[in-house]
Amino acid sequence: MTILKDELMTQNSSKIVPKVAVVHEWLSTYAGSEKVTETIIKLFNSCKVYATVEFLTHKERNLILGDKKAQTTFIQHLPFSRKYFRYYLPFFPFAIRQHKLNDAELIISSSHAFAHGVKKRKGQIHVSYSHTPMRYIWDMQDLYLKANNMDKGLIAVASKTLAKFLRKWDAKVSKDVDYYISNTQFTANRIKNCYGRTAKVIYPPVSIEDFESISDKSDYYLTASRFVSYKKVELVVEAFTKMPNKKLIVIGDGKQKSLIEKLATPNITIFSHLEFEIFHEYLRKAKAFVFAGEEDFGITMVEAQACGTPVIAYHKGGAAEIVKNGETGLLFKEQSIDSIKNAVLRFENEFNNKMDSDLIRKNAERFSTEVFKNELSKHIIDCTSGQVQG
Repeated sequence: MTILKDELMTQNSSKIVPKVAVVHEWLSTYAGSEKVTETIIKLFNSCKVYATVEFLTHKERNLILGDKKAQTTFIQHLPFSRKYFRYYLPFFPFAIRQHKLNDAELIISSSHAFAHGVKKRKGQIHVSYSHTPMRYIWDMQDLYLKANNMDKGLIAVASKTLAKFLRKWDAKVSKDVDYYISNTQFTANRIKNCYGRTAKVIYPPVSIEDFESISDKSDYYLTASRFVSYKKVELVVEAFTKMPNKKLIVIGDGKQKSLIEKLATPNITIFSHLEFEIFHEYLRKAKAFVFAGEEDFGITMVEAQACGTPVIAYHKGGAAEIVKNGETGLLFKEQSIDSIKNAVLRFENEFNNKMDSDLIRKNAERFSTEVFKNELSKHIIDCTSGQVQG
């Protein structure tokens, strides 16, 4: 595969290139993992794309796939799969193994659940970009069950039995991957704990060029996220109910929307779906972006930094690698109302208007799409030329 370097370094190469299969989990939206897959597809113009299902909008399909068509599995055609394909969770281990990749020389999976379990033949090289091992079967099982009202009775027994089966399957198929890449050191540690494998850290691509850095900030704080339990948006809201003289703007939607609306006091404004231009305006003018969840990475935190906006976040997961504590933001140690409140007060007392927006923006440049492409290209070349140990 020495010719691999030619394709990666010359997008219009006329030379014979290795046959590449890019495998994604499921294509149903355009979010962080899909951005990674999109970038990988653009690196390999001649690749074939595989996914368990593909239910993208026309715009999303053009962004991710371009003129390519994703080859899907039998789950695509099951009843009500467009809306409820996740309910077919027990079938995904079988579906992902049905992909026919025999003509590929190199397999690149973009995996947060099952994609790394794709079957390969002898002589193929499989590089898996892992966004996370499945949280709902490994270290966050109880939280997911409780959040979905599945933590009691027969449904809890059935769910835990399924999770046990999936953990065995997940650990087994991880041994067939030749090389793991992780989106953070935090995820690399989880890969080590779950699979006993070492992963190379390459941060995912963030379109920081879409964001403008400004130093003239307004008088409000901002948080933006899906309203689901592990994001801990309700903790941020409750913290600001204890600080009625400080404004908070909350952007997002999800299962906890009614709870968050009920908690909100007059100093808190909630928006659901905003056009990018409006979201961008709020993000770049915010005094600081506040986040209390434990993320494997955290794209919105990078986007805030790209706007020159300080980040106040929980000191675990991706935030600990994105935010330079005391320079581009502040990190707090507990997911609690008091911890968030104290961090905001400390930020105002010690750092408000003192953090350099240009320095914050420069910090975000570590996560650009170009950096990702360069690092991924080099690493895959090293993997396929035998210069890296799996």
